[in-house]
Amino acid sequence: MTRLLLGHRSFLCYLFLGLAVVPLVASPYIVFVSNLLFIYIILALGLNVLVGFAGQFALANAAMFGIGAYGTGLLQVAGHLPYWLALPGGSVLAMAIGTLMALPALRLSGLYLALATLAFAQFTQWTFIHWRGVTHGASGFATPELDFSPLGVRGDVGVYYLSWILCILLVAFAWNAMGSRIGRAFIAVRDGEIAAEALGINLLKYKTMAFALSGFYAGLAGGLYAALLKYVAPDSFDLFQVVMHKTMVVVGGIGSVAGSVLGAVFLIVANETLREFKSAQEITFGSLLLLCVLFTPHGIVSMVRRLLPGWEEPFHAVSLLRLVRGQPPQASGSSAARRERRAGE
Repeated sequence: MTRLLLGHRSFLCYLFLGLAVVPLVASPYIVFVSNLLFIYIILALGLNVLVGFAGQFALANAAMFGIGAYGTGLLQVAGHLPYWLALPGGSVLAMAIGTLMALPALRLSGLYLALATLAFAQFTQWTFIHWRGVTHGASGFATPELDFSPLGVRGDVGVYYLSWILCILLVAFAWNAMGSRIGRAFIAVRDGEIAAEALGINLLKYKTMAFALSGFYAGLAGGLYAALLKYVAPDSFDLFQVVMHKTMVVVGGIGSVAGSVLGAVFLIVANETLREFKSAQEITFGSLLLLCVLFTPHGIVSMVRRLLPGWEEPFHAVSLLRLVRGQPPQASGSSAARRERRAGE
């Protein structure tokens, strides 16, 4: 009974049920921040699927986030499509571009893949700024406000509950997918590509699938972000976003669905607390990332797992340092593995 009440599934249920009543009792500012929380949970989940489960140390999540936002916004403004078609359109566009990112992943790994994808992220932001005929340049553009009057709610409340529903669906999908044959194949690719091929796992297929899933999650989050702000501009998808997304995954727990949620909650609260100190945000997130890599490689979820029953996940987590080095996790019985687990706990 204790495991049922205090486990990770119960935590997710309590969290989303509590957030469901926020528009009824809280101020518009709290509603806005809670909506941001849903968006960043989706972003953290998509990045963790790629980095934590598939082992592809990529830094292009912020670019996919921006592509989803720009794709959704431009389909509304230039394509005159309703949001209900523009949102999946922008998400599929980000997924398609994210799928192409799997091609360098077939030849690169670790730090080299990270540098290649970071270069792509910077090129994407440069395109947002300088392709004025399409993206409206550095000033960005406004998107139409969504009309939820047929449902009897304000626009911001309608966007909030849309984000709430999509976030729940995507958390459930990630949980089930990572516990299925697909998730086990991702982990096999991450732990050793040669061994995975020997088991009959198609590297191209599963790496492409991981990049596509991550791109779709980031693109959908970008479409929701455009609807929330009612504005799209390139400075929303800069290098700070790269650091923030990676920090959420590392702080929460690499290779953990519940850890993605914990990391997003922790980072959004910290971000809003430091809202008036922009430089302090960057220093704080960079310091958190460094401290977690060095002293808590398995994130907050590993500490929660020690304190509360029912937080075990059927996944073999790995530290960020090993991904950067392109190294598989240590064998479970080795002394190095025991030291790594103790460090994570």
